Amino acid sequence: MAAEQAKVDPMKQFAIEPIAGTQGWELAGFNIAFTNSAMWMLVTVVVLFLFVLGGMKRELVPGRWQMMVETFTGFIDNMLEANIGKEGRKYVPYVFSLFMFILVANLLGLLPLGIVGIHPFTFTSHFTVTGVLSIISFSIVLLVGFWKHGLHFFSLFVPHGTPLPMVPVIAPIEFISFMVRPFSLALRLFVAMMAGHVLLKVLSSFVIDGTNAGLGFGALVGLPSFILMIGISALEILVAGIQAYVFALLTSLYINDAEHLH
Repeated sequence: MAAEQAKVDPMKQFAIEPIAGTQGWELAGFNIAFTNSAMWMLVTVVVLFLFVLGGMKRELVPGRWQMMVETFTGFIDNMLEANIGKEGRKYVPYVFSLFMFILVANLLGLLPLGIVGIHPFTFTSHFTVTGVLSIISFSIVLLVGFWKHGLHFFSLFVPHGTPLPMVPVIAPIEFISFMVRPFSLALRLFVAMMAGHVLLKVLSSFVIDGTNAGLGFGALVGLPSFILMIGISALEILVAGIQAYVFALLTSLYINDAEHLH
């Protein structure tokens, strides 16, 4: 009898499914059913709130929790000061929240909760979510730019020192590059998170199929795949932090353009 193959669909983990059905969730012609994606967003917000709340004790000799929160806050503060200057301090609450929200979401999606019947949902692997986050950041850039500089904000599309005959050529290129920013910002995070989870799911099918095929295939295919999964899982933890940092860093650089028209 042939060994039973693993029925693993790498894309099923990204399916958005209503938790309590779709009936009775109609509002103005739209279905607003509470989904697994929304639930894990809520879980992320709760975890982040508790994390920050635990670090707001303001003790003279900070404990480990308070020190951890202050470390993350100081990290974001230093990054904004390095990229924007003293004006960057007023953006700390937003960029800190953005960074921590993405970081916690990425890490929660990597937890091996499937062994207890809970299936984490990495909502940052959906372009709609990363797109909304990038649009929020881009909107702040536009608001700051026009609020502080008015119509002079359009000078951002003409780099300093550009010869006058080159302005009709350079300005459209700079404008297109500027408008592509939210798309590239969202795409980078979405692709990085989706690719890692797909790879882990594919490797898990190798582990199951190799084990089901017998001891020989288990040692030849299943065991190396399992070891590779451990290594990639460790790499994914690093990627989770890097992607959160890159998103926050690029947001601060774009805000710097709005502040100083560089």
